[in-house]
Amino acid sequence: QLQFVESGGGLVQPGGSLRLSCAAPGLFLNDYAVGWFRQAPGKEREVVSCISSSDGSRYYADSVKGRFTISRDNAKNTVFLQINSLKPEDTAVYYCAANTMRRLCAFPPIQHEYNYWGQGTQVTVSS
Repeated sequence: QLQFVESGGGLVQPGGSLRLSCAAPGLFLNDYAVGWFRQAPGKEREVVSCISSSDGSRYYADSVKGRFTISRDNAKNTVFLQINSLKPEDTAVYYCAANTMRRLCAFPPIQHEYNYWGQGTQVTVSS
């Protein structure tokens, strides 16, 4: 069973920053579109960002533009999400996922196309 390894979540004060990491031993992330999603308590899971494989194009949800940055380290087979200027409404479980049917992110990403998911990492923004 393929397992994603997400890390970097935690408790942070408003205005703070975190860097989330997503690694997938056994899956070459560099070949696929990889997305970050989040689910806040009582809400549906939503897309946050996506990074394409072939051209490196990136998608960001309007709510995170200018604050979140998605990137890849191909040598480490890892995708990162740098999250800055955190707000209480960013509190959620953050998931990374790979879409092995696409190399390019759809704009916006189509959540049900993502077929490999991590277990999630909790981000809590509170003073």
